[in-house]
Amino acid sequence: MTQDKPHSYSEEKEVTFLDDIYTLLLINDDFNTFDFVIDALIELCHHTYEQAYQCTFITHNYGKCDIMHGAYTKLEAVANAMLERGLTVKIIQ
Repeated sequence: MTQDKPHSYSEEKEVTFLDDIYTLLLINDDFNTFDFVIDALIELCHHTYEQAYQCTFITHNYGKCDIMHGAYTKLEAVANAMLERGLTVKIIQ
């Protein structure tokens, strides 16, 4: 008969609290094309084509879509790059 060893976690892991999680919203506009928005999401947010298409579709139909979640500093860099391209985005908590 074999004995199961209890699992131990000797390594310290970084814990992120929900208070530190922010959301980057893409907001609908009337001048950027679907293809332009999809390309930006793929390049800047590292979305797959399918993810980028779905986010673009949701934004077009509902006015906004969550496109990324994470630390404020990470989202701020992406938001600034998207704003430079003429996209409308907002970081919320």
